[in-house]
Amino acid sequence: MAKIKKTPGTKKSRAYAKVVQDIPKTKKAKFQKRLLEWYGEFGRDLPWRRTSDPYKILVSEVMLQQTQVDRVIPKFHEFLGKYPTLHDLAGAHPDDVRKTWYPLGYNIRPYRLHGIACEAVERYGGAIPSKAEELLSLKGIGRYTAGAIRSFAFNKDAPILDTNVIRVLHRIFIGKGDPKKQKTQLWVLSEKLIPRGKGYDFNQALMDFGAMVCTARKPLCLLCPMRSLCLTVSSDEK
Repeated sequence: MAKIKKTPGTKKSRAYAKVVQDIPKTKKAKFQKRLLEWYGEFGRDLPWRRTSDPYKILVSEVMLQQTQVDRVIPKFHEFLGKYPTLHDLAGAHPDDVRKTWYPLGYNIRPYRLHGIACEAVERYGGAIPSKAEELLSLKGIGRYTAGAIRSFAFNKDAPILDTNVIRVLHRIFIGKGDPKKQKTQLWVLSEKLIPRGKGYDFNQALMDFGAMVCTARKPLCLLCPMRSLCLTVSSDEK
């Protein structure tokens, strides 16, 4: 009789999935509803939200890594003005790409972006793929960027987990421990909380909520629509 091959990490994955299952359905539904309503009223109008072009989404996501939105906006327009397509970027000299990138800093990023463009042209004919495994096979694209591209360019219900999303989900649904050591659990949360067919708005809302309300310093807890749901807010504040 053939032995059944065990999948690594199955028990741990089930344990993390149980955390999501243990969230009351009413809390999950309230969180989804309140977040989307808040986003509908307060969501930011950003230039990369006016396009579904996977290349432009990719550029914005790489630029936004460790860089504030207000610094990215003018450089996003300038960069796309010089390299309007993936083919244009792939055909440029890497050092010219870096010069165009200035002064955003963290200068490994323009080289990484140029490398992604070259690889996508070579392997996918100049198109950014939509499948997670294909995106992750491109050197320089990690799980978050792949999820962002799938969600924002291809309208898939793909999870994302950046600094803002980690903070929001950890504070509201976990409330204890070090979030940096709970990323596997938070990835499960990020995926399971997405309302079906609403990945784009839900993910944008999570990022905006973390940037504008559930901030790292001085969060607006008294004005927060999630106050009654949050495991981090004290009972006195509720």
